[in-house]
Amino acid sequence: MTGQDLPSLLPGLLPRLWAFALRITGDRHDAEDLVQRACVHALERVPQWQPGTSALSWMYSIVHTTWINEIRARRVRSRGSLAWDDADVEAIPDLQASTPEDLASYRQVFGAVDRLPEAQRFVVLLVAVEGLSYQEAALVLDVPIGTVMSRLSRARRTIGDQFRHPARQPRGADGAGPASGTCEEDA
Repeated sequence: MTGQDLPSLLPGLLPRLWAFALRITGDRHDAEDLVQRACVHALERVPQWQPGTSALSWMYSIVHTTWINEIRARRVRSRGSLAWDDADVEAIPDLQASTPEDLASYRQVFGAVDRLPEAQRFVVLLVAVEGLSYQEAALVLDVPIGTVMSRLSRARRTIGDQFRHPARQPRGADGAGPASGTCEEDA
């Protein structure tokens, strides 16, 4: 594939990009804006796309980088919230859920992932939800593969602890959700 193929590939990637953006932003409008900005960035930077690499992985990387830049800009402007809204999680269609028990279980898992530090949450979303390999996730996040493995291991341990000891669930600074957009280097 060449960079000239990207405009024809983008429409097929949009649902996965939007779902990823919704999971990392926690807000429907932020996710829409993020995907739109990422697509514009990608189209402006088509020559940077390496032949033979996955367009989806490249786009995840652009979405991630664009979101990190937005978080930094919001900190500078001292506005915005990164907390998830339960209505947004419920709005994500889950075609696999066939019973109310399944839906409740999915909400519990999403809640546990939501409470992870941002760096761990990104790795879980890329590897477990989006199906990227450790190497692809490392490229998207621009970290060594060992860091991806470490973050994923810690995330799995934390989620397991949340289900074994529900009273000790980690909370963000406000006690109601994930930490406010911090990106720990090796959280």
